[in-house]
Amino acid sequence: MDLRPIWPFLLLSVAALILQNADFAVATDHIVGANHGWNSGVNFTQWAANQTFYVGDFISFRYPKTGQYNVFMVNQSGYDNCTTEGALGNWSSGKDFVELKEAKRYYFICGNGMCFNGMKVSVKVEKLPAASPPKGAANSKSGARSVISRWQTGGWVWLAVAASAALALAMPGLLV
Repeated sequence: MDLRPIWPFLLLSVAALILQNADFAVATDHIVGANHGWNSGVNFTQWAANQTFYVGDFISFRYPKTGQYNVFMVNQSGYDNCTTEGALGNWSSGKDFVELKEAKRYYFICGNGMCFNGMKVSVKVEKLPAASPPKGAANSKSGARSVISRWQTGGWVWLAVAASAALALAMPGLLV
């Protein structure tokens, strides 16, 4: 019996066994202020309280690139006093993406004086949990995970394996 037609099935079976219980974490892009963006008049404290930030996620600031707004990453003193002295980073592109690389509290302000009007946000970043978060925890109002946040393989992988096997057996020359 020629086994060449079933090699894709065998390969996918091995892959499915490896992936059966694997979790894949995908970073979330948290858009500050959700659909209001980085603008005055938004309660950023309330927005941040409704988010869960994990190491590897991104926080992005969206605003018109008119020079009116910008973003500075500062320490707690800079945040509390709305000062950019000793800033840890600054952005002004209007679409600024900042990776949250470690578990800690991050502080961001608008450096054009708008911090005094509430344009500042502090976020606490947590380590990625070992187990899948509860349903609904991965989604945020400002940006859901680009794919399912912690996707557990299983049923879909086996469905793909079965479909490949059926195809390999039904049309042996197609997959060789």
